[in-house]
Amino acid sequence: MDNNKVVETLNRILELELAGVVRYMHYSFMIFGHNRIPIVSWLRGQADESLAHAVLAGENITALGGHPSLHIGSLLETHKHNVDEILNEAVEHEEEGLAEYRKLLEMVAGSSIMLEEYARAQIAAEEMHLAEIRKMMRKPGSIK
Repeated sequence: MDNNKVVETLNRILELELAGVVRYMHYSFMIFGHNRIPIVSWLRGQADESLAHAVLAGENITALGGHPSLHIGSLLETHKHNVDEILNEAVEHEEEGLAEYRKLLEMVAGSSIMLEEYARAQIAAEEMHLAEIRKMMRKPGSIK
């Protein structure tokens, strides 16, 4: 296992998760209409989850003797703020993070049970999260 490459990947994960905190909080401010309260609550929960994931990535970086990045992943303002557009952007962001977790798993498989289990748990969480978002994007009655 190449510790430097693992730390680089963990730092990309850290940056993506921190971007998720900012992104989901921003989205929560931009929700209007009669469904605002549950959607804002869900988005802020996603921000909290991203922060928890960032903490785990940072702790793993320092456990390997690395230095956690102070950067944040890209925060492109698209000015698209209806719920469907927000959910589409969330899917893109989550898929990017999922790809990094999968890359991490490949790097550590067979070398570090701790990092392997961490990567697997994060992959499972991200896959579940993506499935939830995709369900939210479906229209009622889409199952026949």
